[in-house]
Amino acid sequence: MNKLCSLTLAAALLCAACHSSEKTSTGIGTRVDSVLALMTLDEKIGQLTLFTSDIDVTGPTMRENYKEDIKAGRVGAIFNAYGAAYTRKLQEIAVKETRLHIPLLFGYDVVHGHRTIFPMPLGEAASWDLAAIEKSARIAADEASAEGLHWTFAPMCDIARDPRWGRITEGAGEDVYLGSKIAAARVKGIQGDGVGSLNSVMACVKHFAAYGAAQAGRDYHTTDMSDRVLRETYLPPYKAALDAGAATVMTSFNELDGVPATGNKYLMTDILRKEWNFTGFVVTDYTSIMEMIPHGIAEDTASAAALALEAGVDMDMQAGFYNDALAGLVKAGKLKESLIDGAVRRILRKKFELGLFDDPYRYSSEQREKETLMSAANLEAARDVARKSIVLLKNDKQLLPLKKDIRKLAVIGPLAHARKEMIGSWCAAGDWTKASTLLEGVKQAVSPGTQVLYAKGCAIDNDSTQSIAQAVRTAQQADVVILAVGEGAWMTGEAASRASLNLPGVQQQLVEAIYKTGKPVVAVLLNGRPLTIPWMDAQIPAILEAWFPGTVGGQAIADVLFGDYSPSGKLPVTFPRAVGQIPLYYSMKHTGRPMDPNNKYTSKYLDERNDPLYPFGYGLSYTTFSYGPVQVDKQEMTQQDELTVTCTVTNTGARAGKETVQLYLHDITGSVTRPVRELKGFQQIVLEPGASQNVTFKLTVHDLSFYRRDMSFGTEPGKFEVFVGTNARDAQGTTFALR
Repeated sequence: MNKLCSLTLAAALLCAACHSSEKTSTGIGTRVDSVLALMTLDEKIGQLTLFTSDIDVTGPTMRENYKEDIKAGRVGAIFNAYGAAYTRKLQEIAVKETRLHIPLLFGYDVVHGHRTIFPMPLGEAASWDLAAIEKSARIAADEASAEGLHWTFAPMCDIARDPRWGRITEGAGEDVYLGSKIAAARVKGIQGDGVGSLNSVMACVKHFAAYGAAQAGRDYHTTDMSDRVLRETYLPPYKAALDAGAATVMTSFNELDGVPATGNKYLMTDILRKEWNFTGFVVTDYTSIMEMIPHGIAEDTASAAALALEAGVDMDMQAGFYNDALAGLVKAGKLKESLIDGAVRRILRKKFELGLFDDPYRYSSEQREKETLMSAANLEAARDVARKSIVLLKNDKQLLPLKKDIRKLAVIGPLAHARKEMIGSWCAAGDWTKASTLLEGVKQAVSPGTQVLYAKGCAIDNDSTQSIAQAVRTAQQADVVILAVGEGAWMTGEAASRASLNLPGVQQQLVEAIYKTGKPVVAVLLNGRPLTIPWMDAQIPAILEAWFPGTVGGQAIADVLFGDYSPSGKLPVTFPRAVGQIPLYYSMKHTGRPMDPNNKYTSKYLDERNDPLYPFGYGLSYTTFSYGPVQVDKQEMTQQDELTVTCTVTNTGARAGKETVQLYLHDITGSVTRPVRELKGFQQIVLEPGASQNVTFKLTVHDLSFYRRDMSFGTEPGKFEVFVGTNARDAQGTTFALR
């Protein structure tokens, strides 16, 4: 290329960059086209390619020569690279050493915090506190953007009703309504004032679609469902996230209706772009284009790449199949270059919106990095969210809260002083060595005169019982025992499915041995999914579900144990009694033969009850609440009406407390069968002892709408039941009709 041509290219790109502050759609589109016009086919394909750096590994392979790929224009985005200095160094290669000087995008899995780690997403969902969830995402984005990141692969919006699936930990649980509200809150937190605001990053809605329905709860497995179930249950949270402004979407590993999501045009084009008018770009999950070959739908690299691009997938994460195959397909006349151009436009648009053509280094500020990461305010916010996420499952005889001046207290269990487990899986750039443990939190909380004893008791997941005897001796010396059991962080998240949901290893033996000492026992669960703990529920007097609570989780748990914070969390997912009950969720449907304990030929088990151990929405407090009758302002509602539902809630205990008041709806008869209950609203109230509050909900025809027999979305006249209560099981109701 001669010097004059080089100067012309540079001038054209400079012109585009100078106008990058103009945020109008038309203006950005013009500038995108001005860059696209200068690009060779290979450079276009490079923009569609996402490769990993060598900081982190999220999959089975990693390119070692990613710097050479950047220089050659074979990559438009890098993931697993963070840090202001490091991202600036990589960006300089793209801006200074490539022909067109197009800046890179930097992405990373900022799932529940960046440096400051918040509770795992399923735990955060247990707070039912949308403002707190949005704030945690806002802090995570602030920290991530301060380290040079532009993009996070979050939120995960998959509805999950099988706790064997390890990735249930990354989402909001089993419910469509709650999941949709949380998905929107997380996007708002991640993107803040919008794409291009300096302390925000782009959200990536994942995994599109229906990944949470993997058969047998086994990761990467297939899904199989009707279009009705897809649209009623699995699609709404993704749509809510996109309506909140999410900039990008990630494909899922599973197939749907016989076609892997990464090659599924029905999902990526018909629904996402045509029905929902999504204008951002779509990225694959890790090597999922390549994985369409073992899926059995593509025979080689070229056919897999063509299938993905034609389906509507813009960016290839790590497989390198677009780089390897697209140019040859275009030159052979087997693929339209216009498809590549469309994908490039969508990606370049986001780079312009981020302001990267104006200042490629604007997110790589070492000064802001120092001021932002793990600040005192961020850590305090993480502690607050962790407290709100803790669910009190049982509290016989008001064993909790404990007194801080107790004489001797034993903290026992493999998770009592397990620092690495506190931050859980998908902990991003979090430093587990800075996390506080339960033992440390307890020691900080108790009075100077309290003696705190400690024994590990056993490992999380091996069969050795050698240390149980020592743990028993430690418990025998104490007035009260805090017993910390559960899962290892590696047991949840990606590739972490479990066939059993019992306590792993010999932890159950430890629990039973400590119980036999006769000492009062408080069990603290640290885990990433529902566990089957019927023995513990029957025998242990107090149980706290603390999930994986994050960087300051030890102090947060202690806040609850000793009454500095009254527990207010509510389960976002059903806890089964046994694995054989799965799938088990509150919004199931009636059968033609409902369970009758006196009739064998009804829907039930021979060896287990039908009902869960703990229902969706369940969670106790250190006080108690009573619910008055549910009242509606009219017995008949029209298509133009709102229905007002009112219930009086009273704090009947001796302490102040926060209650999450939940509203459920049941469409009694329809053209298709409807769930027994569906969450349609919730409110959080704080009441002093003896105080009452009238809680009011408004129902609209949208709340009463569903996919009818002909798959049109709308209402049908008929009778409805409306329930208000403390969880999906314990709720009072009344009826009304829709005309």
